[in-house]
Amino acid sequence: MKLEFTEEKVKKNLPLYTIGVAAELMGTTCQTLRLYEKHGLIKPFRKNKNRFYSENDVTWLLCIRELVHKKKISIEGVKRLLNYAPCWEIKMCPEENKNKCLAYIDRVKSCWEINQMVCSIKSGNRCEDCIVFKSKAKHNRKS
Repeated sequence: MKLEFTEEKVKKNLPLYTIGVAAELMGTTCQTLRLYEKHGLIKPFRKNKNRFYSENDVTWLLCIRELVHKKKISIEGVKRLLNYAPCWEIKMCPEENKNKCLAYIDRVKSCWEINQMVCSIKSGNRCEDCIVFKSKAKHNRKS
């Protein structure tokens, strides 16, 4: 069962979509994706001069798009939010989940560094789906 989860995780990280396909999946333009990349919100896989996006990249881009267009947060605001706000504030975790979350209680480690995060288990949310986790993963990949 653990093997299936790992295979699924690998599949979601495969850079399969060209910039045009990714833009179409999101209902936006290639220029918007280039803008997000310019601002460091996404770092697509590059082969020669072509950009390729994974399923996880598209999910992350949809999160960014929602913050910018529906929540009316500027790109600079999104960047600051991802650098400073803890995940429980961005995801608006219920108080009962926060009080059981070791990342919230200790606040020393990021939530995804703690293996047995109670709020993840109870809610069914995985760290890989969290926009804070995705932002940090993209930042680490860039370094």
